[in-house]
Amino acid sequence: MDRGGCQMSGGGGGGDRSGPEQSGMITLEDLESFSEDQLSDSGNGSLEEEAETMEEDDDRLLHYWQDVARGHQVEVAQDMAEPIQQLTSNNHGRSNREHVPFTLLARKEKCGELLFERRQYEKGHWACIRMREDTYEQSICYGFMRIMKYICQQNSVGDYLGMTLPIVTVVRTNENQAVLSHEVTVAYFLPAEHQAQPPQPTDSEIIIEIWPTTTVYARPFSGPTNEVTIIDQISTMAELLDSTDMCLHDSFIVAGYTNPAHSQRQNEIWFLERP
Repeated sequence: MDRGGCQMSGGGGGGDRSGPEQSGMITLEDLESFSEDQLSDSGNGSLEEEAETMEEDDDRLLHYWQDVARGHQVEVAQDMAEPIQQLTSNNHGRSNREHVPFTLLARKEKCGELLFERRQYEKGHWACIRMREDTYEQSICYGFMRIMKYICQQNSVGDYLGMTLPIVTVVRTNENQAVLSHEVTVAYFLPAEHQAQPPQPTDSEIIIEIWPTTTVYARPFSGPTNEVTIIDQISTMAELLDSTDMCLHDSFIVAGYTNPAHSQRQNEIWFLERP
């Protein structure tokens, strides 16, 4: 895979591992599904009634996410109120989520359980930002929030662009794959309607990249996506592959499909096949 910019591959790096008590990150999926997942727990009325109440109370949404973020030593600024509201109010009637298209090349199963898939993702435009904060968790959180602003309104068309899944995070390790770097790349695949002419971000650190055709080995896993679990998933995937010589050894992708607030959130670890 091309090495430039914010693309899927990246340079190696080091970082401190965190403890297993650290939970998954705040993601765009969290914000988009807040009214579905959180309001349904309240038991105080229909989703439609609760959504109307939430639309009248932007501060309540903002305060909720500020409370969640504190657990990761992340500050959610006041200017996040509008993007949060946009992603939780049915996205102006455009709540369908596109999936990043791929071609399935092979599957490996054992006793009916999927171990991994080999897929080919075609060339396409991605919006990505490279972050390096004091902790790995902060890097991911702040990266997602800036991508979220781009999706919602901070772009050259001044409108909501639409959600695609998965939202991916490029993670980098040291040579023996034992330590994650605090530097990550958060990336969002542009919806089909914007692939030909991607809206330009107003945030100068968000870059629109053309990622080339890429083959990945993808393994599903559920649960949190903290430093410990990611290293464990990388180790497990390496054991399942007959050989990892055909893959990059210091760059991997964590792909997120569902709300990390779910007890069994759905993720994948991707190994990147060398070009």
